[in-house]
Amino acid sequence: MTRFWRQLVIQTVLRGKRDKTPEGREFSRIEMAKGFRLMRIEAVRLLKDVLFIALGVASATLGLKGFLLPIGFIDGGATGIALLVSQVSSVSLSILLVAINIPFIILGYKVIGKRFAVKTTIAIIALAIATATVQFPDITDDKVLVAVFGGFFLGAGIGLAVRGGAVIDGTEVLAIFLSKKFGTTLGDVILVFNIIIFCAAAYFLSITTALYSMITYLAASKTVDFIVEGIEEYIGVTIISGRSESIRHMIIHEMGRGVTIYQGKRGFGGHGETMDTDIIYTVITRLELNKLNTEIEKIDDKAFVVMNSVKDTRGGMIKKRPLKD
Repeated sequence: MTRFWRQLVIQTVLRGKRDKTPEGREFSRIEMAKGFRLMRIEAVRLLKDVLFIALGVASATLGLKGFLLPIGFIDGGATGIALLVSQVSSVSLSILLVAINIPFIILGYKVIGKRFAVKTTIAIIALAIATATVQFPDITDDKVLVAVFGGFFLGAGIGLAVRGGAVIDGTEVLAIFLSKKFGTTLGDVILVFNIIIFCAAAYFLSITTALYSMITYLAASKTVDFIVEGIEEYIGVTIISGRSESIRHMIIHEMGRGVTIYQGKRGFGGHGETMDTDIIYTVITRLELNKLNTEIEKIDDKAFVVMNSVKDTRGGMIKKRPLKD
């Protein structure tokens, strides 16, 4: 390792350890190697975050300038508030995007952390600058196409920014805060928030515009889900069977998936008899579920199987999605 990289690792990754080491002691080769590995991971992650946020800003700008703004449609969330206020007043949309999201950025700093707040600030300022300077031709006058594709590109932008560890619409930060404070779900908070926005749009603009804007919001929200969660849905499967070893062998060798084995006890009978058993847990994709059920039934048609949705996975034998963060 050259002197430059050594000093860089010490000043970044190992900086906190420097204060705890005896004066004059040099870091060992193992410590430097670990520090270099951590620095490389952080650098790769930062580059990915920058790329996702940049693509998100570009996509959201296309959705706003190429589709929604020429027709006068709005979206839900903080972006929808900015679009609505911009249409009923003479205030620039770029200024409103920053001003309306400032409270959400402050809240995000308190609820999520400093890094999130910094990334979100940069993303929102970049979006504001892009909407003020970048020009797109009017792509279509068809209102349905504008609502659908405007929502699609705006939702893709929001989803890509989330993949980069930031948001360009602060509504979800408020939803997280309120859900923790009052015990409500994120969906309930966002739903109420957007009902208020679309009711205001119906009053200040028109009912027709509000209805088209709801289509925009639905397209955007579904696109966000697709970008963040991906096309594959993972299923966590817990299997309790007297033939657990055969099932374990099948999952590993025939389906090519990893398993986790828990030691447990089965309870049955009127007197609560128990017996030791191996409990198998595995994660598969939705498309593999039918095959797994079929193979389990071949081995033990009385096996007890519990399935639950898994939002995402990391590591193991599950193949990562192309947009994995």
